[in-house]
Amino acid sequence: MKRLLAILAVVIVCLPLASVAQGLFAVARLDSERSEIVSHPDGFDLVLTLSQPIPYKVTTLADPSRLVIDFREADFGSLRGGDLGVSPAVTAVRHGLIQAGWSRMVVDLDGPYAVQSAGMETESTDGSARIEIVLRETDPTSFAAHAGPSIQAAPPAIEPAARGPDDGVLTVVIDPGHGGIDPGAVRGDVHEADLVLSFALELRDALLRAEGFDAILTRTKDEFVSLEARIDVARRANGEVLLSLHADAVSEGIARGAQIYTLSEEASSAASAKLAERHDRADLLAGVDLSGQDDEVARVLMSIARTETSPRTDALAEALLEGFRKADVRLHKRPLEQAAFSVLKAPDIPSVLIEIGFMSSPKELEKLQNPEWRAAAQGAIVDALKAWDAQDRARAAVKRQ
Repeated sequence: MKRLLAILAVVIVCLPLASVAQGLFAVARLDSERSEIVSHPDGFDLVLTLSQPIPYKVTTLADPSRLVIDFREADFGSLRGGDLGVSPAVTAVRHGLIQAGWSRMVVDLDGPYAVQSAGMETESTDGSARIEIVLRETDPTSFAAHAGPSIQAAPPAIEPAARGPDDGVLTVVIDPGHGGIDPGAVRGDVHEADLVLSFALELRDALLRAEGFDAILTRTKDEFVSLEARIDVARRANGEVLLSLHADAVSEGIARGAQIYTLSEEASSAASAKLAERHDRADLLAGVDLSGQDDEVARVLMSIARTETSPRTDALAEALLEGFRKADVRLHKRPLEQAAFSVLKAPDIPSVLIEIGFMSSPKELEKLQNPEWRAAAQGAIVDALKAWDAQDRARAAVKRQ
């Protein structure tokens, strides 16, 4: 029986995700004390012990080199990369939800390492499952040739808004940054992904309580959503505005106050360029490759967004800043910046990224967790959207005449 289960596990690991039965599976939990990275002179073995066998898939991705393992209904608890041990071949380990019903573990590699074998054995005594993945050093050409395609996370299911453009209702797409396998900035046990999700849910409620708004979220739980999928959510919802919410941390200097970012291929400062690179790199490390999308989107932006959407986006950014000022929400010393954020590249939707605060400052972190401050900031955003929408509709009416 044990041998039969091992054979079945190897078959499952070779199936594409879409081929795995979509029925419900009980959640398998990682036993960290029985899981480890075993280092070898020419590579390493990754050993994971789960409470029960589940379908999984192993893929390697290049640029940068990564091992990606997707699991059906797996819970890794509070596991940190160092808990599994160390190996010169492994630079980092991260994990989290990648989409509904699927979890992902990403092992960052310091070079090209090929998967020599991957299999699962089930213990007859307690029903636990032991997954062992063997990786050994290979040459870059061979690694790239055998690396799998980029893994795109399916966009969340939403109900497209059924309202026309002149019904007096503004459809706002709220995008809580990070999520799932990408926690964003971390301070102690507080994750940026959780902070901005809470803020986004409250902002949605504030918009729905106000007249003249519909609100859609790109994610409603701690789940990874790729940058491309976030834009797709906005398009399928007939979004008229996209607000991407973040609460970053800086490694150098002190940053305080809210900050608005708009799209530009040329960053307005070195800090803006680093921030955009860090946000996009989170997608790459999670197993999503944006390189094939950027060129096409940039060409569309050159011909459409900069002549039609960009002025509307600039007006939106100014309205948000004015709303924050009126509500006495502290602004960053450089309140308006530009950078090449991929999430802002929808050519037909005015899109801004809002840093609601910076977790790297203890006072800012305390403020971000204060319900009264959040309510004031959310009220400022609602008022700003009302003002911008009225002006935008007036401009559109004049243009039609």
